Amino acid sequence: MAKNIKKDIQKQKDISYTSRDFESLRNDLKRFVGTYYRDVLLDTTDTSLAGMLIDVAAYVGDVTSFYLDHQFNENSLEKAVETRNIERLVREAGVKIQGKSPAIGFLNVSIVIPSVLSEGEYIPDVNKIPKIKAESIFTSRRGIKFYMPDDVDFAETDSAGDLVASYEINQTSAGVPVDFLLTRSVLVVSSKLKTQTVNIPDTFVPFRRVIITDADATEIVRVVDTDGEEYYEVESLTQSTIFKRMPNNRSDSHLADERIKLIHAPRRFVASRATSSGQLSLLFGSGNEDVFDEDIIPDPSEHAIRLYGDKKSLNKITIDPNSFLGTQTLGISPRNTTLTIYYRSGGGLGHNSGVGEINTVTTLLTEFPPGSGTTEATLIRASATCNNTKTVIGGEDEPSIEALRQIALLNRNSQNRIVSREDLLARVYSLPNNFGRVFRASVRDNPNNPQAAQLFVLSRNSSGDLILASDTLKENLSKYLSKFRIITDAIDVLDGSIVNLGLEYTVTLGLDAISSIVIGEINSKLTQYFNIENFQIDQPIKMGEIENLILNTPDVEAITSLKFNNKTGATGNNVYSGYFFDPTRNIDRGYLFPPTGGIFEIKYPGDDIVGRVS
Repeated sequence: MAKNIKKDIQKQKDISYTSRDFESLRNDLKRFVGTYYRDVLLDTTDTSLAGMLIDVAAYVGDVTSFYLDHQFNENSLEKAVETRNIERLVREAGVKIQGKSPAIGFLNVSIVIPSVLSEGEYIPDVNKIPKIKAESIFTSRRGIKFYMPDDVDFAETDSAGDLVASYEINQTSAGVPVDFLLTRSVLVVSSKLKTQTVNIPDTFVPFRRVIITDADATEIVRVVDTDGEEYYEVESLTQSTIFKRMPNNRSDSHLADERIKLIHAPRRFVASRATSSGQLSLLFGSGNEDVFDEDIIPDPSEHAIRLYGDKKSLNKITIDPNSFLGTQTLGISPRNTTLTIYYRSGGGLGHNSGVGEINTVTTLLTEFPPGSGTTEATLIRASATCNNTKTVIGGEDEPSIEALRQIALLNRNSQNRIVSREDLLARVYSLPNNFGRVFRASVRDNPNNPQAAQLFVLSRNSSGDLILASDTLKENLSKYLSKFRIITDAIDVLDGSIVNLGLEYTVTLGLDAISSIVIGEINSKLTQYFNIENFQIDQPIKMGEIENLILNTPDVEAITSLKFNNKTGATGNNVYSGYFFDPTRNIDRGYLFPPTGGIFEIKYPGDDIVGRVS
C-alpha cells in the first residue's frame, strides 16, 4: 500500500521554543495560526474570538516563564531577591546570621584595701580583698552600660604567690602605708545577661523550636532544664560532642588559664536568627529520652505502618519514615520540663567608647572573704573606681541582607576542616587565647606514618623569649584540632627545638672610620634582623643576607671572618636552652639550616653579637 507522505508532512509543524515574553509569544501564536489554521480561522485581530484566545495563551505562557525564571533565580545566591531565600542560602554557605554586636574591651577597676604588716613589710590585707562578681555594671559618659561577663578575684595570686593585681600606696600616715590601691584589668561587654523561661508540655515533639521573644538577643549563654540538665549549642544537630572550658589548676596555669574538655552532648540545640523578625530561635533534636534506641541494627518491624484489612491477602510491609524521627542521633527533644534560657541582649555601633569614656561604677557585686566586717566592706565598695585606657570597640549594627549576601559569597568556598597545611596552621593560630597561645608552628610529614603530620609548636613568655609550649596548651590544641581533622589523618603535636646562637664577625674599616660607631651600627642592624618576630620554625638563615647587612654599612670595606656558635646552659645572668647544635656542620650552599622542628634565636643580642675590627 502506498504511503501518504502528505499526512506525515502535516504532522511536522514548525514550533518556536525561544519566545518567553508576552509579545513574542503572541506574535509566534499568530504566525502559527496563520500558517496551519488559515482555512479555519480567518480573523485573528485583537477584537476577534481567535485574537482573545491567542492573547490568553500568550498571557499564560508569559506568567509561566516569569515564575520559572523567578524560582530558578531564587536558588542562586547572586540573584535571589526574597529575604527568606537569601537567609536560607546564606546559612547553606556556612554563615551564621548575626544581630547587633556588643562592644567589648578591657577596663581598669581599682579598689582601696587596708594595709597589713607581714614579715616586716606593709602589703595589702588579703583577708579584705573581695571578688567582683559577674554582671557588675559600669557606665560611660554617654549612658552606655557595660557588664562583666566573668568573676574577677582581686586576691588571685600567680605561681610565685604574688598578687596578680597591681598595687601602689594610696595613703600614708607618719611614713607608714595606711592602704593600697589595687587595680586589675577586667573584661566588659555592652550586652546584658537576661533570662527567659519556657514551659515544655509532656508531649513528644521532634525538632521542637523555641523562640526568644527579645528582639535584641545576640547570644545564647546557657540553657538548663528543671532537673539541672544542660543543653549545649552546636553548629548542627549531627554534632554530638562539644568543647567545654574548665579552669586550669595545674602548675602551668600562668601559661594557659583554662583547659579544653571534650564532652558528649546528648542534649543540644542549634541557634538561628531571622532578619525579618529579629528573633533568635532554638531548634532542639528529635530524640525521645524515654525510648531506648541503642541497637546497632534496628528492628524493621518496629517502624512498619499498620495495614488494616484481610490479613490473608497482606503480602508486603511498608516502612513508616516518620517513625525514625524519634532517634537520639540528632539529640534529645525536651519534654515535660521548664527551660531556663540565659542570653545576652543589646549592642550596636553606638556602644563603642573612646579612651576614658567609661568612668562610673554603677553596680558593684562583691564577695568578701569570711570574717570581713560590714563597715570595711562598705568602704571598699565605695572606693571602687574605673577607667578604660584603651578604646572599647566591636559594637556593630545588624548587617543588612545585602551585606550577608556578600559575606556568604566569600565564605561558601571555605572549608570547615583541615585538608592542607595552611588549613592546619590557620586552626592552630585560631585557638582561643584563654586556652593558651601558640607563637610559632610548623608542619612536616611524619616519616614513620604517611597518614600523620608532625606539628611543632613553641610559645613565648612574658619577656618575649621562646619557651616550650606547656602540656596543657598541647593537650588543648590536640583536642581543638581533632574537631576539624579528617578521620583518616593524625596530627602529632610536638615541642619545637630552640637553638640559641651567637654571632662573631670581624671587619676592616676605612681610614677615617670610628670603629665603635661602625660596630654599633652593624650590631643594631643585626639585632633587628634576628628579631624573633622575623623567624619561623624550620626557617634557615641566609648567610648572604647577613654579609650584605654588614657590607652595606658605611665605612665597612670587607668581612674577614663570620661565624655562628651555639649557646647552651647558663653564662652569668644569661640562661640558654639546652639544645646542642653544631653550626659548621649545618651550612649548605650558603644557608644555615636548623634541626627538624627547630628555630634559631639570638636570645641576648647585646651579649651574643660580637663584632671586631681587624
